Amino acid sequence: MLTVDCRRLDLRPGHRLLDIGCGSGRHMGEALRYPAIFAIGADRSAADLLRARNRLRFHEHVGACAGGRWALTAADVTALPFGSAAFDRVICSEVLEHVRDDRRAALELTRVLRPGGSLAVSVPRWLPESICWRLSTEYRTAPGGHLRIYRPERLVALLTAAGLTARGKAFAHALHSPYWWLKCLVGPNRQDCHAVNLYHRFLCWEMLRRPRWARLLEGLLDSLLGKSVVFYFLKPLGGAGRLRPIADAAQHAQGLHLGHGVELS
Repeated sequence: MLTVDCRRLDLRPGHRLLDIGCGSGRHMGEALRYPAIFAIGADRSAADLLRARNRLRFHEHVGACAGGRWALTAADVTALPFGSAAFDRVICSEVLEHVRDDRRAALELTRVLRPGGSLAVSVPRWLPESICWRLSTEYRTAPGGHLRIYRPERLVALLTAAGLTARGKAFAHALHSPYWWLKCLVGPNRQDCHAVNLYHRFLCWEMLRRPRWARLLEGLLDSLLGKSVVFYFLKPLGGAGRLRPIADAAQHAQGLHLGHGVELS
């Protein structure tokens, strides 16, 4: 399930991409379809990094990496183990709502992005998320859950204060909003609700099959019910625009696979 549209990042051969909060590597897998991309996935969860490794190894096996390379490392968005201006493109999808010091995270995202580079940030959208919070205290207070709900102007202000310029937005996953409302209504951890389980099966089928009618329906509903909002930012040119080396992050990699023999140095 892709939230960020990689086409809007204008990925070019040789670009360095950071996917912070990469999870299972879904955005990395999509980015590596573009020719000769060097993608680094970073996450705090060792379990998610292992899932990302397995996904990307499979992409390599079926020849879906288009000559690109990849690496995985453990990292915290508030203290990224990379040099300044190390990346041409950065993705930060569904992360900031979990981060206590989101101002520090915004500064770090800006720091590692080179001048002229692009950043895509997605967070849960205010209205669908507010409904979830109202329906379920359990959802709202879950350990490791969402600490805040962003209004669009607050998110834009956060990133522009860090030195970026907003250049567009989009909405995604309208079909997922009613699913989460239903889960919150019956209890987010409940496993025996037939309606919830049936809806989940439909979403899994839709993500795998991607029928045209479902894509059209979601496209029509995204502006109204989209579960996520995605903002695209540009780091203005100025100062030293030269791409700098990635700082040593091997100590964070926890022995995970580095695609195509890549080492972080």
